[in-house]
Amino acid sequence: MAKKMNSVFNMLPVLLLVHCCVILPIFSGFSTVACAEEENGDILASGVLVKREDRKALVSSEYGEISAVRMGDEDIGATYLVHFFTLEPNSLFLPVFLHEHMVFYVQRGSGKLSWAEENDSKDIDLRPGDVYRLQAGTVFFIQSNLETEGERQKLRIHAIFADSNDEPRESTTGPYSSIRDMVLGFDKKVLQAAFKVTEELMDELLSGAKPPAIVHGIPRTRNALEMEVRLISGIVRSRGHDIIQVNKKKREKAKLFNLLEDKKDFENDHGWSTTVTGKKLSVLKETNIGLYMVNLTRGSMMGPHWNPVANEIGIVWQGRGIVRIVCSSTANETGCENVRFMVEEGDVFAVSRLHPMAQMAFENDTFVFAGFILQAKRNHPQFFAGQASVLKTLDREVVSISFNVTKATLDQLLAPQRDSVIVGCTSCAEEELRVLEEEMEKEREAARQREEEEARKREEEKARREEEEEKRREEEARKREEEEAKREEEERKRREEEEERQREEAERERQEEEERRQREEEAQRKEEEKAKREEAERERREREEEERRRREEEAREEEEERQREEAERERQKEEEAQRKEEEEAKREEAERERKEEERRRREEEARRQEEEESKRQEEERRRREEEEAEARAREEKEAEREEEKEEEKAREREEEEAWKEEERRRREEEEKGREEEESRWEREEEERREMERARKEAEKREEKEKARQEEEARTEEHKSEEERAAEEERRWEEAEEAESRHGGGGDREQAYKFRLEW
Repeated sequence: MAKKMNSVFNMLPVLLLVHCCVILPIFSGFSTVACAEEENGDILASGVLVKREDRKALVSSEYGEISAVRMGDEDIGATYLVHFFTLEPNSLFLPVFLHEHMVFYVQRGSGKLSWAEENDSKDIDLRPGDVYRLQAGTVFFIQSNLETEGERQKLRIHAIFADSNDEPRESTTGPYSSIRDMVLGFDKKVLQAAFKVTEELMDELLSGAKPPAIVHGIPRTRNALEMEVRLISGIVRSRGHDIIQVNKKKREKAKLFNLLEDKKDFENDHGWSTTVTGKKLSVLKETNIGLYMVNLTRGSMMGPHWNPVANEIGIVWQGRGIVRIVCSSTANETGCENVRFMVEEGDVFAVSRLHPMAQMAFENDTFVFAGFILQAKRNHPQFFAGQASVLKTLDREVVSISFNVTKATLDQLLAPQRDSVIVGCTSCAEEELRVLEEEMEKEREAARQREEEEARKREEEKARREEEEEKRREEEARKREEEEAKREEEERKRREEEEERQREEAERERQEEEERRQREEEAQRKEEEKAKREEAERERREREEEERRRREEEAREEEEERQREEAERERQKEEEAQRKEEEEAKREEAERERKEEERRRREEEARRQEEEESKRQEEERRRREEEEAEARAREEKEAEREEEKEEEKAREREEEEAWKEEERRRREEEEKGREEEESRWEREEEERREMERARKEAEKREEKEKARQEEEARTEEHKSEEERAAEEERRWEEAEEAESRHGGGGDREQAYKFRLEW
């Protein structure tokens, strides 16, 4: 069976979806509707179902992706974090350092897991169904296989995280960290001194750009990855020379448990199940987290049961199924309700402890699910039905009183229970789906009625507003008439005042014209003075430029003279004896330095004089510009005052015209809006009447169809009764014929017995 299931995983990866249930003791209840909320960027389950599209994406690249979902109890703030790793063929999940314990299983594909813990370096080959646990403080990385033979499969791993006490408390730094980020947190000199390596090696390790979490798998990167494992392991433990000796000691092969291939705990025609704890997998001995897997065939059901001390979280792998959860009486006091929902590929759902539940497969689909178990050492699922029914262990009389039935009825209820755990349940899932759809239809009908009531209230509110609007328009029309009369009187007074202002304006314009003429003459005079100043300034700059060129020419002549003198000294120096060469060279060097210093001093003096002259010219230019700006500002201010007066007059005229135009346009829009509103109301009323007629016609058709079906049923029943009467008559005649044929007392007695038995 295990080999066949493994073959299915290898040959039909697209069809294989498995359901993973994580049982956690952190749920005090659940809501009646399956939903999920985002809180601080994370998926936090507030109900019992999180759809696949609601998972939070953490990493995404062309070589793979990581998504997450956090399920938990909002009341106590406890949550469990589940990560979904997907690696393309021949991809590499770069090394990370675990802050929490990680229990995982392989859903699909193959690859290799390599990790370092304490003083050991280990690796294991991963296949579908493999289960393992890595402790906090472990450094690990994952490589997916290329799988050149057959269809290439992505490596899919689902993992759950817990602290050292198996509590659902996530580390403040997250479940794991990149070792590259941790290494780069130290100074290069610190790392070089700690690990006794060369500076070139440190530069190579620290200078590269940060890669994504999942990259293309390259064999030659293995040495670099192992060196990073050595570095981070030494940093974390800080145990002197006790660093992992990668490739220097024999790697120990870890023992795995495979959910698909190892022996099943329970199996019948309706499916199978298996459980993994510390008894089967040694790495689980120090934790309360276990695993289990259940395969439901078509039309089968995991019998109604509950977990005394554990909760469940499920991740659908294969097919579709129905999950039915019953709210316990204690939980019901907190406001929870019985729920049912359909799950499919990638959905995640949660079930609280002590809540009875059942999982059902559809007749046309297989439903497979697996799971993690918290409190695996103490949790023992309790079943209501089957050979292992908990009802059989209780006093029959007490149970019959609890159900308010007779003891005989209870015996009949428990007697035919031959199967256990997994039972056949044809059409159960379909019936649950039908009920679920009916409930949804009732909710939609209630919503429709609410919408109709709201529409009626809106119509009433609309009529009330229209009446108020009509009154308001009448009041506004009256006020406008009064305001129009008032404006006409004000307009008359304004015209009189305007004429007076025009006369005053003409006088003011005359005076302003005279002032403007004077200002223009003053400006022309200033322009002439400015031109004279600029001409003088230009001549001064030319003289300064000529002086600067003269000084530069003198400096060049001095430099040439110095060079000629130096050449002469060189010639004389060659004619002297060998014994004086060294002394003469020293004197010449001192002379060159003195002259060079003198030249630099003269150049510095010339540059300083030029800067002072430039600064003085700049201050003179700014002073002239400020005077000119003040004059222009006074002129512009006067011009602006005149323009503002003209603009004020034009604006008053424009506002008057705009007000009249706006009033005319508003009256037209109000009339148009009223006509459109009346037309829309008539269309809505016609549509409502049409819908009502259609509904009544549908009800009549349904009543006719129901009456026809009832008539056919009565006709069929009448035919069946006539056939039974004819059969009875035939049998009775056969009995009488047998009696007359045999005769005698014994024969008559036998015939009489035959009739009684018949």
